[in-house]
Amino acid sequence: MILSSGWRKIWLTMHVMSSLGWFGAVAVFLTLALVGMTSQDTQLVKASYLAMKLTGWFVIVPFAFVSLGSGIVSSLGTKWGLFRYYWVLLKLVITIGATFLLMVHTQAIDLLADIAAKTTVLSVYPYGMQLKMVVTSGATVVVLIMLTGLAVYKPRGMTPYGQRKQRQGTAQKNADSPVRATILK
Repeated sequence: MILSSGWRKIWLTMHVMSSLGWFGAVAVFLTLALVGMTSQDTQLVKASYLAMKLTGWFVIVPFAFVSLGSGIVSSLGTKWGLFRYYWVLLKLVITIGATFLLMVHTQAIDLLADIAAKTTVLSVYPYGMQLKMVVTSGATVVVLIMLTGLAVYKPRGMTPYGQRKQRQGTAQKNADSPVRATILK
């Protein structure tokens, strides 16, 4: 099913905006994680981890799911399809993986925010968890840039499913052709 031009633009706009929002929110999250790990100001560290929890749950998680869902709808409603081209399939797999890992990492974010809410002592923050927040949010920025590159450059290559669908479409067009129908009579 191909979406009408108006609906395609609506879903594409939703996908682009949520993807940009996801990227921007992760960049903010990375900044907060760096401040939380490196600052010696207890109030700043506390504020960083509390803001990370809010940013994670109320901005990053929703943007990740809207980006995933709108990307699926957009691909299903256009000539690209969901499984026809490797670049679309790769974007899908990476986005599902990134969203899954995000949900796993929310536990660590919640723990750091809970520590921040209960103490003003810097030494109680688990350094490994602080480092994990910096590394994973930095890696997420790279992954989101890579996903954007895939969408912009659209590397060639159809999946076997896409090649089969293309052959079926060509065969159907030939069968429906008035010239072909005349020749077959």
